[in-house]
Amino acid sequence: HESVTKAAGHRVLAMMRGEAEGFLKLTIRPDEERALSLLDQRYVKGESPSSAQVSEAVRDSYSRLLAPSIETDVRREAKERADDEAIRVFARNLRECLMVSPLGQKAVLALDPGYRTGCKVVCLDRQGKLVHHTTVFLIQSEKLAVEGARSLLDLIQRFSIEAIAIGNGTASRETEAAVRALDLPKSIPVVLVNESGASIYSASEVAREEFPDQDVTVRGSISIGRRLMDPLAELVKIDPKSIGVGQYQHDVEPAKLKSSLDDVVMSCVNAVGVEVNMASKELLTYVSGLGPALAKNIIAYRNQKGPFKSRQELRNVSRLGPKAFEQSAGFLRIRDADNLLDRSAVHPESYAIVNRMAADVACSVADLIRSREL
Repeated sequence: HESVTKAAGHRVLAMMRGEAEGFLKLTIRPDEERALSLLDQRYVKGESPSSAQVSEAVRDSYSRLLAPSIETDVRREAKERADDEAIRVFARNLRECLMVSPLGQKAVLALDPGYRTGCKVVCLDRQGKLVHHTTVFLIQSEKLAVEGARSLLDLIQRFSIEAIAIGNGTASRETEAAVRALDLPKSIPVVLVNESGASIYSASEVAREEFPDQDVTVRGSISIGRRLMDPLAELVKIDPKSIGVGQYQHDVEPAKLKSSLDDVVMSCVNAVGVEVNMASKELLTYVSGLGPALAKNIIAYRNQKGPFKSRQELRNVSRLGPKAFEQSAGFLRIRDADNLLDRSAVHPESYAIVNRMAADVACSVADLIRSREL
């Protein structure tokens, strides 16, 4: 039933798009003779001259009024059902995309491959901050390939790179082969990353605000690297319609699509929490108790003071009062915090309970977290 509904919805949207672009003309009406027969049975009585007038009125009202009205109603209902199905598929695919396991806080070298213009390379620190960018040529000529390989090895050593992300667009396979030929340590994974929407992000207001002094090619490479580190944190900056996980997104009701996708993002944030030392302003805005202003203040504090070391340090953020802390703290994670509970979904107000639980079974909190039996 689900597959039939999905296929029917896609057909409706495809036909309506074809009609909107002038390639098709659609008519949605019942068989005219059968429709008139049913109307005659209901309204035409006998065979008098008056009956003939009523029959003529039935035919006129059907062709001029009733048939177009039926078509309008059926079109609207079919479009609503098709929209709901397309949005449902889009939301499910978006959830899967956002919930991809993050690499975490690693120093990443990201490449946006290219043939003629070379590969745009950026180096990001463990918080996703840009520390270096350049262009290398790995697949143009043997001489340029040798120079490009030497440059990459130098960058990997200089910035203590822990992972390499390669966009999966044009020339990605050749670039991946060239990078793997560098004889890198086995501890450095090389990962192809879906770059759909990276170009949209690179020209967006969000990207200009984050990197006002960089051009669009550098911003696109940064997005590729950050997607490997934390897909959820990076993809929320992009209009979901540009991520490439749905069909007919330009044909469905925009407000309904946006509402559904916002619900998906909020659900994902609630499900996995937010790594506060890597989260973007856009992602932090979705956290309960925070908004654009507090999210911006958290980013500013992080950039000025360095990564947060505990949840309690969040209280030092400008305008983040007790109520906002109470609402948001349970969703904010600090991966490298000394207190293991700061890495968990346990709210700070319940830390004392967890400590008592550990004391009751005579173990440490770390043992309590690690052992399912305990």
